[in-house]
Amino acid sequence: MSAVGTEPIEDLRAVQRRTVGVLAAGQVLGGIAFGATVSLGALLAADLSGDDALSGLATASVTLGAAAFAIPLARFAARRGRRMSLTVGNLLALIGIGIVITAAALRFFPLLLVGIIMIGMGNAGNLQSRFAATDLAAPEHRGRDLSIVVWSTTVGGVTGPLLLPLGEEVGALIGMPPLTGSYLFSLVAQAAALVLYVIALRPDPLLTAMRLAGSASRGAVLGADIDRPVVARYAIFAVSGSHAVMASVMAMTPIHLKHMADGGGHGSTQEVTLLVGVTIALHVAGMYGLSPLFGILADRWGRIRVVLLGQVVLTASLLTAIFAGEHPAGVMVALILLGLGWSAATVAGAALLTESSTVLMRPRRQGVSDSLMSLTAAVGAAGAGIVLTEFGYGGLATVALVLVIAITALSPFGRIRDTA
Repeated sequence: MSAVGTEPIEDLRAVQRRTVGVLAAGQVLGGIAFGATVSLGALLAADLSGDDALSGLATASVTLGAAAFAIPLARFAARRGRRMSLTVGNLLALIGIGIVITAAALRFFPLLLVGIIMIGMGNAGNLQSRFAATDLAAPEHRGRDLSIVVWSTTVGGVTGPLLLPLGEEVGALIGMPPLTGSYLFSLVAQAAALVLYVIALRPDPLLTAMRLAGSASRGAVLGADIDRPVVARYAIFAVSGSHAVMASVMAMTPIHLKHMADGGGHGSTQEVTLLVGVTIALHVAGMYGLSPLFGILADRWGRIRVVLLGQVVLTASLLTAIFAGEHPAGVMVALILLGLGWSAATVAGAALLTESSTVLMRPRRQGVSDSLMSLTAAVGAAGAGIVLTEFGYGGLATVALVLVIAITALSPFGRIRDTA
């Protein structure tokens, strides 16, 4: 049996399979915990502040926490490994959940934002999990392994909000403040994820990859350790740009549908509320449901090709929004395509970033990518409101299309050898 360092190839493959399983389970648990914050944060912010206009600060705080902590957490991973960095992320989220519950009990709005920021910092660990799936992945399975971890987010993301009614009932029974009952489930899920990483994420995938980096036979399992900074920068740009397109259009879609209802042309407000729920649910399904397919395509066709496929799908989404965005069915189709295009671009882009960086450079660049993803989402969502007000839904899609064109035009496809 061949060996890489001291580990036989088959043993490394077994370690990778176990690592992906642990990361996927952790994402399910983390998604349950994070889902409560996304669902209840705005309601708590409005309740504690007494001003509905301040409810958006909850989402902004989550984004700020993830953006601010992504790079420090990645640097910590480079020094201490994925197991420790993911554990720290989970610990910060646990503390943040406790602070949110305390803030609700004290009815102290600034403390609530502190807690939500810390939950966002913990979410930076959830983002890092998809990169951890690539540390020991063979080149021919790198996209697939990453996409499995991305897909598992769907389970927790859907389950978390569904637990809200039960959470409120349980919370009321034990005397928790209103709108915080579901955080009890979040505490349990986040603690379970922490224990899972501490116990099961062994050996540490990143530290193992770093130790193997100098092995003469490393390429037999992990591929060549080659640095391609131009390609890595493009991967970061493609991922963050695609994320900005998705976040800006998605954030304004409920407002656009409400405007349609107010215009009286497409049914009652109750009907549009249902349409918003169905549309966003289908959009989320598009974001995560087919990510394994795009991971497999990235492995077979090449990363850059699938990034560009994502831009084609995003273009179809935005053109649908431009020409059919005044009809509910058109908006629904646009949002489904928006999720699919995001999935293709981010899965393939993350795999491209990983293999375009040496093992030692990966954590830092991955941290930059995650930080820019969060920042562009915040800027895109904030700017989208202004564009929607001034130019409408079609105008917003037109502005977003400019970014898609830039991602396509700046692609190094044809100038370098694409890998798969």
